[in-house]
Amino acid sequence: MAAAAAAFGLWREQRLARADTSRKGRLDLPVAGLVQLLNGQDRFCTTSSCSGRVLLAQVPPAAADSSGYEVQKKNCVWLMVTHHMCTKEEVMTALQKATGDAVFKFEPFVLHVLCRELQDAQLLHSAAINSGFRNSGITVGRRGKIMMAVRSTHSLEVPLSQMGKLMVTEEYVDFLVQIANRKMEENLKRIDRFYRCLQLALKTQRGSSSSLCETVKTCSTHSCRSKRIPDKACGVIASPDSNSPCETVQTYSMYVRRRKRSTDNVHGVNTSPDNNEDSENEDDPEINLNIFEEIY
Repeated sequence: MAAAAAAFGLWREQRLARADTSRKGRLDLPVAGLVQLLNGQDRFCTTSSCSGRVLLAQVPPAAADSSGYEVQKKNCVWLMVTHHMCTKEEVMTALQKATGDAVFKFEPFVLHVLCRELQDAQLLHSAAINSGFRNSGITVGRRGKIMMAVRSTHSLEVPLSQMGKLMVTEEYVDFLVQIANRKMEENLKRIDRFYRCLQLALKTQRGSSSSLCETVKTCSTHSCRSKRIPDKACGVIASPDSNSPCETVQTYSMYVRRRKRSTDNVHGVNTSPDNNEDSENEDDPEINLNIFEEIY
């Protein structure tokens, strides 16, 4: 246990001292407070984040053996990007710069947090689930790194032009912009719920000797999310032979999944649950175990 804590302390120190290598070079304003809250705790360390964004990207033509668009970040040219709501005029202006295949996308909030212990990751996972980020999960690496990923599934990806030629009407572009803006609005609400839920959970756990499950129950009681989640989604892993109050909390289902998953593509519109930021887990290629809640 002491060795694991020492290793986490070293990883945390190295990570916090590292320069921001993202394209933007700084934190997105909507998540700045959340990141500061987490990094102010000695048991957490954020490794990558994105508050959510609407963008128009020019991508290379799909490979000959591909059945559709395969958006690769490293080969993309950003024609437009905003971490706020956008307008049809902004998108149409950006489309005029397209000389290749342009794809309109909305990517929701994503956050990766290195955690000292599994119970710390479980606390974050519970707060995320109760805030609406229901595709969140915990990964455990061979070297003992515990990573908590906060994410959701309400993404949007639609091809608009091919070889510089607009393939849809301006009215349809306006329709897509309205959808993306509604998704962004909901995304920002979820971030705020997550911040408040996490604040409450940390305060409750710090101010008492409450167990993890009691802290989560308190957080849920204070309505950290507007829509109640079934007990099995509380994100608490309880031991079957435990006599603690956690026995009253149903455990969620778990399954092992390969870390790399392909993106679903239906009629050229992608709605992918995986929206990983450029720097996600780049310092631990050995991660091979994913623990995710099964959503039915």
